[in-house]
Amino acid sequence: MNAKRLTVADLFSGAGGLSLGFHNAGFEITSAVDFDKDSVTTFNNFFGEQICRPIDLSKTAAVQELARSIKGVDVLVAGPPCQGFSLTGPRRFEDPRNTLYLAALEVARIAKPRAVLIENVRGMANLYGGEVRREVERRLIHLGYTVDSQVLDVADFGIPQHRKRLFFVALRDRKVFEWPTPTFGPSALNAFRTSSEAISDLPTLQHESGNEGMPYSLPPMSEYQAKMRNQSMQLHNHIATKHSDLVKAVIAHVPPGGNYRDLPPGIGDSRKFNVAWTRYHPDRPASTIDTGHRNHFHYALNRVPTVRENARLQSFPDSFVFSGTRTSQNRQVGNAVPPLMAEVLARAIAKSLA
Repeated sequence: MNAKRLTVADLFSGAGGLSLGFHNAGFEITSAVDFDKDSVTTFNNFFGEQICRPIDLSKTAAVQELARSIKGVDVLVAGPPCQGFSLTGPRRFEDPRNTLYLAALEVARIAKPRAVLIENVRGMANLYGGEVRREVERRLIHLGYTVDSQVLDVADFGIPQHRKRLFFVALRDRKVFEWPTPTFGPSALNAFRTSSEAISDLPTLQHESGNEGMPYSLPPMSEYQAKMRNQSMQLHNHIATKHSDLVKAVIAHVPPGGNYRDLPPGIGDSRKFNVAWTRYHPDRPASTIDTGHRNHFHYALNRVPTVRENARLQSFPDSFVFSGTRTSQNRQVGNAVPPLMAEVLARAIAKSLA
């Protein structure tokens, strides 16, 4: 007889990066909520059932109703926004702008899951000398959990992208979480996965824009590409942005791994910030995939990456189709926790709960 699968509820699920990772690690996703309708559609289309619901967790009644409905769930995962933390000061945790973060803790208080995983931007780790991070930990400890937190770079775990995020893991019954050990990078057995290793098999779209359901033009050229295809027979979300000749000429000035600093004087002056005009490097992991689509460029082509290319760099399989406008699709991809990273953490949590 098969052992009962551990269950998961996903708050602020977005398109479902955390849920997909936990699903691939053998968990059962029993509930998910997000306020963005396109994300809800994307999530449910992939999982094939109406698991995800559009719920506004800024409403106290909605939070409490949801928490009561998922009592008995094994793991609560959440990636709540935290807009207020950078504006309010170290001890004003109750600021209304932090309502969504507090909602995750309130659901944990009522539902009492065996484990809680919370993901957020790495800036929270040291904000106000680490006070916000410690406050999250204090509140989880008050709820009866043993808590630890770490900043992880997903490139260390086989995702072809440098993306540092803060993760909190809280366990009941005085269990101690053992963080996964990096398996990729200079200190590991495997070299970092690179941008070209992730997307070099995809149609270049140099002479066409692409279309939904288009065929692959090349066989997979790496183990990672074969993994991302996962028996998919066609491509979705691989539509090129049409650039003017002027924009293409400006992009052409940026070498692999370069950015706006490599542009000649007087070119690209309107966009000078850290990630502006950044070109991926074919032999390195990509820089952090963000929610926009005009800051980064393909490592070899003079255009921005397609949604599918960035989804690959986030470790979403090609069978995962994003809904909504292209702007919405880019936002869903950029906001997601890479599924492969979620899977690594899910397996570590399962081991801790055994």
